[in-house]
Amino acid sequence: MQLFAVPGIGEVLPDSDLSQLIIDALLANNTPLIAGDVVCLAQKIVSKAEGRYAIIDEVKPSQEAEALAVQCDKDPRLVELILSESAEVMRVRPGVVIVQHNLGYVHANAGIDRSNLIDSDKEQVLLLPLDSDGSAETLRQSLQAYFDVPLGVLINDSAGRAWRVGTTGMAIGVAGFEAVEDLIGKPDRTGRIMEVSQVAVADELAAASSFIMGQGAEGLPLVIIRGAQLNLGDGFNSKPLIRNKNTDLFR
Repeated sequence: MQLFAVPGIGEVLPDSDLSQLIIDALLANNTPLIAGDVVCLAQKIVSKAEGRYAIIDEVKPSQEAEALAVQCDKDPRLVELILSESAEVMRVRPGVVIVQHNLGYVHANAGIDRSNLIDSDKEQVLLLPLDSDGSAETLRQSLQAYFDVPLGVLINDSAGRAWRVGTTGMAIGVAGFEAVEDLIGKPDRTGRIMEVSQVAVADELAAASSFIMGQGAEGLPLVIIRGAQLNLGDGFNSKPLIRNKNTDLFR
């Protein structure tokens, strides 16, 4: 398996044709897509293309946001945005609010980001896509039509983990391949039947891609994963990665 970043995307603006930007970058670098490739995109360029900006000065905080802002020591307007993007507040401490995002993922501060945004005379933040799986599927259809090969698309974002220090990439949008490989009931190499093994394929690929993209000023939001030998097809999304509340030991 190979992973390689494709330079040349540049600054993505609202209403940009993201699939065309990807195609142009691939052709400029003489790297057309081949059958089985997975196109991995940083969440930020997807959100930028979809215009998912919010202007802080235009947000009116609710009483709930005002009260929560005291607990987490954040701007009440930012807290209001976090609440509007979330289905449930799970944990609060100074500097961070852990929520279940409307998309289903457990995320710090609802994935709202201020880094690497377009210069503006108004303070703004970037929200996650409204439908990451839908965004991934739209891009997959466009890229498959152009290159005429079966593909997967993965949208990744950085997130912390309950058991470990530091952030890693995780999949928030999947299209065209199976996000979780279920090994339950299959034998290991000694013949023992596995009882709990499920492989978060999309998250592992997202983490590898995130390492290549970098977390700072690298400007490499597009990574191609080649040779992963995935189960490609229609109807796949990121939902199988979301743990049911009944089996979540942290709730």
